[in-house]
Amino acid sequence: MSDSNSVVSEGKVVVFHYTLTTDDGEQVETSKGKDPLPYLHGASNIVPGLEKEMEGKSAGDTFKASVVPAEGYGERQGPGPQSVDRSEFPDNVELYEGMAFTAQAEGGQEVPLWIDRIEGDQIFVDRNHPLAGETLNFEVEIVSVRDATDEEIAHGHAHGPTGTEGHHH
Repeated sequence: MSDSNSVVSEGKVVVFHYTLTTDDGEQVETSKGKDPLPYLHGASNIVPGLEKEMEGKSAGDTFKASVVPAEGYGERQGPGPQSVDRSEFPDNVELYEGMAFTAQAEGGQEVPLWIDRIEGDQIFVDRNHPLAGETLNFEVEIVSVRDATDEEIAHGHAHGPTGTEGHHH
């Protein structure tokens, strides 16, 4: 039985390794061979379905979680990818498939967009996250769990595995 300080719950910084695959077995990303990912539990820093699966787990735990679209990046919505001419983007920015950026809507609000594909000077952008509509399959290893600092709670995110890393907004 682990002590309550190392159990994942609201206000804890959880540091974990993960591998994410889609239902067809395609590996989307992994932290293996890199630094583990820290996040502030209860602050919506990771997809809701994975955060729910983390609840109550402890440092050292390994598990698999299957997250349905509604608990991940949502279902695909809207018209799908729309063509935008390359001239609409800054010249000094290298564009690539899957790239996330924000655009300003007519009402002034920022809208998150992703580049779906590039065909010559036509850049196809989509309001859907590239993993919208996908079931997300995670393999997780919890490296550590610690109390969040007051600053991390105020900022709504982890400031690194130990909380003492330099951090600027």
